[in-house]
Amino acid sequence: MTRKGMRSVFFRPPPSSSTPSTPSPHSSSPPLSDSIVEEILEVAKSFLARWGPHSTTAASLFQGDDRDESRQFIEVVNKLYAVMHYLASRDSSSDKLVSAHDLMSTAMERLQKEFFQILSVNREYLYSESVSSVQSPMPISVRSSVSDFELETEDEFGIANESISEVERVSLSAMADLKAIADCMISTGYGKECVKVYKTVRKSIIDESLYNLGIQKLSFSKVQKMDWEVLERKIKTWLKGVKTAVKSLFEQERILCDHVFSASLPIRESCFAQISKDGAMILFGFPELVAKYKKSPEKIFITLDLYEAIADLWTEIKYIFSSTASSNVQSQVVSSQIKLGENIRTLITDFEMSIQKESSKKPVPRGGVHPLTSYVMNYILFLSDYSRILNDILADWPLPEQLSMPESYYGTPKEEDSPITLRFAWLILVLLCKLDGKGEHYNDVALSYLFLANNLQYIVNKVRISNLRFLLGGDWIERHESRIKLYASKYGRIGWNGVFSSLPADVKTEISPEEARESFRNFNRAFEETYRKQTSWVVPDQKLRDEIKISLAKELGALYGEFYARNRVRTRRVSESDPVVRLSPDDLSNYFSDLFYGS
Repeated sequence: MTRKGMRSVFFRPPPSSSTPSTPSPHSSSPPLSDSIVEEILEVAKSFLARWGPHSTTAASLFQGDDRDESRQFIEVVNKLYAVMHYLASRDSSSDKLVSAHDLMSTAMERLQKEFFQILSVNREYLYSESVSSVQSPMPISVRSSVSDFELETEDEFGIANESISEVERVSLSAMADLKAIADCMISTGYGKECVKVYKTVRKSIIDESLYNLGIQKLSFSKVQKMDWEVLERKIKTWLKGVKTAVKSLFEQERILCDHVFSASLPIRESCFAQISKDGAMILFGFPELVAKYKKSPEKIFITLDLYEAIADLWTEIKYIFSSTASSNVQSQVVSSQIKLGENIRTLITDFEMSIQKESSKKPVPRGGVHPLTSYVMNYILFLSDYSRILNDILADWPLPEQLSMPESYYGTPKEEDSPITLRFAWLILVLLCKLDGKGEHYNDVALSYLFLANNLQYIVNKVRISNLRFLLGGDWIERHESRIKLYASKYGRIGWNGVFSSLPADVKTEISPEEARESFRNFNRAFEETYRKQTSWVVPDQKLRDEIKISLAKELGALYGEFYARNRVRTRRVSESDPVVRLSPDDLSNYFSDLFYGS
């Protein structure tokens, strides 16, 4: 066969109607013979003389838009590999086999150089949007089964050429070149050398990217010695960077690695695991270190943020590190979540204990809202924002059986009640029991009931304006509103009992003028004394304040109004300075309007 004829067989032009493909040693080719082997070795020697690893012919085989030379180089390597198999089967010690092996080594050295150069030059482009676009619903093992060099028509990633940016075009071109080289080196037995180059470049990129995101390797002892303010800043940095690390670093690196090494499932899984493992273990090991830090109830919210961040990214993490080679990363993520969950349950227990152990005995001035009430309810309110993940954390952590929840406080638990519903109801019950004890510190029983009404009203208001209303439900709110009315009623009966008892038992009964005058005097004295004492009391909630005033005005105003109407004209003024009838029913309403402002 003439040289011209040989080249026409060796370098086949791509079919005009289909994508040019990279020949493999197993693709269809003319049967080998000694003469064809001679021709192949001659062409390969000539080609590698121009494109050897130390050749100055050009900077790179894979530069520019014309890919004829790079395609031909790949064909040279594949044909050379077929020749080596042919010669080895005939005479494993022949000079021609040694020559072919030397030529192959030269070609592989060149491809290694090209592979390294493409990775290095394009390191900032391989995380562009075009890398993300490689994703598809199909399994990874099927995703990259198309040709290597096609970028002129709608390419293997499903992106129309005219619709992509220049950066994306560069990235797609580099990815195709990397895949072509990797396919060739793997198919000819040089996959190990190819992977070594890839790992060297890409691992450094992962490590550098994590460092730029503020993710640093920390030891347990170093974390334990940190001030909380320092650790909190590191946690916030981690929270800010973890989504980027997973979705824009590890996920795209996985996609890139899967594409480049699509020719071998074991290689791509092993390669990705080796370049990502160290960085991933540092990233996902940090939350576990935080979980072991000194505990206090206030740290629960940022701990929940850590747990939530992992939970929200779990689907991506599970996909990215799904191989057996990456199983230790998944194990670390699971371990961090378990430790965070345990930490959160401990912090909730500590929070409950802090409520029970609160020991202040000084009554809140004027019967207002206790600081413990506002602290606990704000804490629970913030917790309710994490109800989705708290249900997961508390799912296997029911209330202790010995801690029965009175039906009057919560109602009969329902099967559909979530763990967080029961837990929040229990925490509020613990608070209410504590408040009952606080109410006993008042010397005035009426004021203690006003205190209880004020604090329960504050609790119900917090439930109404937050996610707690969905968790605890309308029945819970109605039940506790009934208790507020009960407390308010008891306050009214006890606090104004002296005023009510100053009037005759039956205000419609006929009495003498002297008895009427005495009743008016007793009423004036009792009302002024009660009013003077209670003007310093406070009801912060306007709705509750108005309801108590209206109730007093209706009940006391009605009795006094009846007595006033029947007996006012039957009394006479004892002296100008001591009028017997000092207050009219309208005066009572005016006095009531001034109550509960703490003046």
